[in-house]
Amino acid sequence: MTEMVFGATPVRVGDPILPRWWRTVDKWSLGCVVALFALGLLLGLAASVPLAERNNLPSFYYVTRQAVFGGVALAVMLVISMLSPQMVRRLGVLLFAGAFLAVLALPVIGTDFGKGATRWLSLGFASVQPSEFLKPGFIALCAWFMASSQAVGGPPGRLYSFFVAAVVIGLLAMQPDFGQASLVLFAWLVMFFVAGAPVVLISGTIGLAGLGGMFAYANSEHFARRINGFLSAEVDPRTQIGYATNAIQEGGFFGVGVGEGTVKWSLPDAHTDFIIAVAAEEFGFVMVMTIIALYGAVVIRSLLRLVGERDPFARIAGVGLACAFGVQALINMGVAVRLLPAKGMTLPFVSYGGSSVIASGITLGMLLALTRARPQNVLSDVLGRAGR
Repeated sequence: MTEMVFGATPVRVGDPILPRWWRTVDKWSLGCVVALFALGLLLGLAASVPLAERNNLPSFYYVTRQAVFGGVALAVMLVISMLSPQMVRRLGVLLFAGAFLAVLALPVIGTDFGKGATRWLSLGFASVQPSEFLKPGFIALCAWFMASSQAVGGPPGRLYSFFVAAVVIGLLAMQPDFGQASLVLFAWLVMFFVAGAPVVLISGTIGLAGLGGMFAYANSEHFARRINGFLSAEVDPRTQIGYATNAIQEGGFFGVGVGEGTVKWSLPDAHTDFIIAVAAEEFGFVMVMTIIALYGAVVIRSLLRLVGERDPFARIAGVGLACAFGVQALINMGVAVRLLPAKGMTLPFVSYGGSSVIASGITLGMLLALTRARPQNVLSDVLGRAGR
């Protein structure tokens, strides 16, 4: 049987797990993720000190917590990246079940921390945002459904995934969390396309989403306020968008200098949703392009490695995870430069936040596991067996 592998070194099944993992994992993507986390700590040193002082905490309180959260996230990512696609699927289904139950519980025991959206479960010593963990589990579950529908005599998996997506998007919109709902919808549409869905169905789904947006605009003050603020010709300089826009303009090409930025003293979310504004002001256009390049490298390399993947689940789930990771970063930065309405979405591995960074670790661990080099049957060999 003719076989091919991605990478220069064939996979030897009898090898110990760590050497086999190191030979097969995408080292460039792994390095880019570590670099993003390191840049996040650097920006956290600049952005979070004013917040700590306002809250009468030690100056590096938030940076220290981010280092702990990030260490846990990187460890989780490395462990998950060693799993097989079958184990990734099982982990994803269990993760979805747990996060889905937590989202269902939010209207009863959730809190909004004064932000107008009930998205968090308060544990006293920390808070958890279940929707962050729901995303990778949702992608794995829907990819499993879609892959199963491609088998001869398989179930109507794409229809099942549609119902799951509708329920999840509805629950997120009720919080309200339209940013996460939009991201879940985008990931599902990408997977639906990769699974071979007709363009007509995808177009119809987009149309339904548009009608849902119009309904939300007419019935949700939270949603309408953000859309109106985005469409307004004038930007209030006293809002977060106003501060962020001004900081990005002030930064120029090389920035005003480390520690010299002022936006971090004005923005309450400078260390989370608007950390890219701090990067732009203090380190300039060069830092912003570096961050964009790192995200782009992870997404593009992952998609290229998935092109030759024969396992339907690995291919569909991998594309969904890669696109969700990249689009979340795109949305965060798009909001900061006023290309998109405010979403309240973090920058993966860079923004402060326990739920965000650990969920990003799970997402990237699953993606690295699915893009590892594995023996793939050559297409001519598959066709040859089908003709016999």
